[in-house]
Amino acid sequence: MTLAETLLHALRDHGATEIFGIPGDFALPFFKVIEESAILPCHTLSHEPGVGFAADAAARYRSDLGVAVITYGAGALNMVNAVACAYSEKSSLVVISGAPGAAESGSELLLHHQAKSLGSQFRVYQEITCDQAILDNPHTAAREIARVLRSCREESRPVYLELPRDMVNVEVGAVPKLPPTAVDGEALAACAGELLTRVAGARRPLLLAGVEVRRYGLEEEVATLARRLHLPVVTSFMGRGLLAGQECHLLGSYIGLAGDPEICALVEESDCLLMLGVIVCDSNFGVSARQIDMRRVIHAADRCVKFGFHHYPELPLEGLMEALLAKTATVEPERSMPETRPYPRHLAADDAPIAPIDIARGVNDLFAAHGPLPIAADIGDCLFTAMDIDHIELVAPGYYATMGFGVPAGMGLQVASGRRALILVGDGAFQMTGWELGNCRRLGIDPIVLLFNNQAWGMLKTFQPHNRYNLLDSWGYAETAAPLGGHGAHVTTRGQLAAALDHAARSRGRFQLVEIALSVEAISPTLQRFVQAQSRHTGMAVESNS
Repeated sequence: MTLAETLLHALRDHGATEIFGIPGDFALPFFKVIEESAILPCHTLSHEPGVGFAADAAARYRSDLGVAVITYGAGALNMVNAVACAYSEKSSLVVISGAPGAAESGSELLLHHQAKSLGSQFRVYQEITCDQAILDNPHTAAREIARVLRSCREESRPVYLELPRDMVNVEVGAVPKLPPTAVDGEALAACAGELLTRVAGARRPLLLAGVEVRRYGLEEEVATLARRLHLPVVTSFMGRGLLAGQECHLLGSYIGLAGDPEICALVEESDCLLMLGVIVCDSNFGVSARQIDMRRVIHAADRCVKFGFHHYPELPLEGLMEALLAKTATVEPERSMPETRPYPRHLAADDAPIAPIDIARGVNDLFAAHGPLPIAADIGDCLFTAMDIDHIELVAPGYYATMGFGVPAGMGLQVASGRRALILVGDGAFQMTGWELGNCRRLGIDPIVLLFNNQAWGMLKTFQPHNRYNLLDSWGYAETAAPLGGHGAHVTTRGQLAAALDHAARSRGRFQLVEIALSVEAISPTLQRFVQAQSRHTGMAVESNS
């Protein structure tokens, strides 16, 4: 079997179900094999950052491998930001780059797409992937592929494979399926036992679920553990959308001072905070009311477990969950549980101007009438508005906070899930990657896109309302939808928004773009609290609008 075919079979055997990519000269031989072999379907987009975001979203949704294939230099280096986002937020993205062949590499001529040296790209990707290999040796290629793909799955972070174009059709052996990295069973049992003892002795225990729970496909196991231990559950800000549809006492998301005060108090006053798969970063904890005492925290993430002065290294979250469930076959005595709060509903269909909270109400009404849709959100107030939308599957760059994620991620989400996606995006981010919607017709997808148009980089404008460099022109986004193969609607009132949402939900077969006119001063309650909390935390004053 050729190296290209072997690689494609290995990707499929390790959980990949599709490829996103853009062809280029150094990758053309591989793209030819991808298409003609039909081992995995390939979906091409228009710009490499969109390829990376789409593949990342597919990986996040399916808790499995996402695959991005691009060409050397201009392609791979153009996708660095998207891969850095996937690395920061622990997404199992496989990057495959075409590369010059051996004869070209040995030439005295500089090659097009080459930066400082032919190895510059590999060294750049070493910084933003957890494992890498150049597949230039037919005798070692299969083992290299096996090692790199195992690293991707176990560490849930991007990996990088470089495929010289003269190696594509070289005969190689099959890729072995390597066994999981060995885990110390005695350490695992001891850790699980100590953890359960601490939870049982606590008066206010709480489970805080983070992104690794989804990355490793453990939502059902975490919900089962929470039921058995009668633990109330919240998700981290990054983990919003976790446990959707699972049976557990889910209260909402912890966003510190920016979120629900009662949830904030429950997390920060817990005497045993069980953090499963939570990334400890400023987005998750930077606006907390007070520094969480880590001596009261049990933190399982990054293949280790820490609590107090105890540290159990090399214990994966999957193994820990298996050990905990084995030790909790019987249900613990019930504790009193905090009450859950309903999400806002019943959008008033009147002539009043639209505020972000109205968008949340309208989406919740849409879900009640037509069923829930998985959500892809960009960074900014569209993501903060999502905190008031029903708890449903959500992909968003909550930590890395890159703009431009939402539209291509939503497209990747619909391709990977087979379900219609809802995309929340601001006008600034839409200007970066919104034009990828022109590929929806060819890909056979029809997402609903809610474009928050306040003619500004709105989140930045909240900190500096008087500076003009945060302002944007309005490009008539709704009018561009039809030439791109979709349907557009421009709405300025709550009544128009309600009608547009209903039309979008009932219309299938092409993407629906609802351009929502917002005042630059209109921000969600969550963003208002976030800005105020960040200002106190960083010492950066928020300028008055007066």
